[in-house]
Amino acid sequence: MPVDRLMLIRSPEFQSMSERVLRVTELTSRLNVLPFDDETGKAELLEQIMGRPLPERVTIYPPFYTDHGLNLALSERVFINQGCTFLDYAGIRIGPRTMIGPKVTFITSGHPVDPEERRLYLTGEPIDVAENVWIGAGATILPGVTIGRDAVIAAGAVVADDVPAQSLVTGAKATVRRRW
Repeated sequence: MPVDRLMLIRSPEFQSMSERVLRVTELTSRLNVLPFDDETGKAELLEQIMGRPLPERVTIYPPFYTDHGLNLALSERVFINQGCTFLDYAGIRIGPRTMIGPKVTFITSGHPVDPEERRLYLTGEPIDVAENVWIGAGATILPGVTIGRDAVIAAGAVVADDVPAQSLVTGAKATVRRRW
């Protein structure tokens, strides 16, 4: 899995990533209009999106969205419900037997908070989800988060900090942290 990243927006690396994002957007657009029972078509497109075949017994219900695809590592027996988004620039690993509810969002990229720097850099930190995790509908998992084995993320939760194994996390309260 890629390590923490900092990328200049005006760089060849960013240009290359932007081209990949456009290609994957085209592929996911095709995936998301296939007939639901076209398992062969879905498998072929997902292999192009992720750069490898899906592991055994992975279920993905479209629509499905990712911006890069190559940094999304799914383990066996992962279930992904409809409308999920995986912004995998810095890497997302989903452990075995994880169940992901509809409209869950994983975000590994961001920008500096400082107004002078925010359009200069793209930042990234990987997300790591252990085995047998349940993530409820509409949850958002933010950069750098690790979720421990057997944890449950409640529907609508915004997860900005690591989650211990065998725990339940809830809530989406926004708080002013600082002003400038």
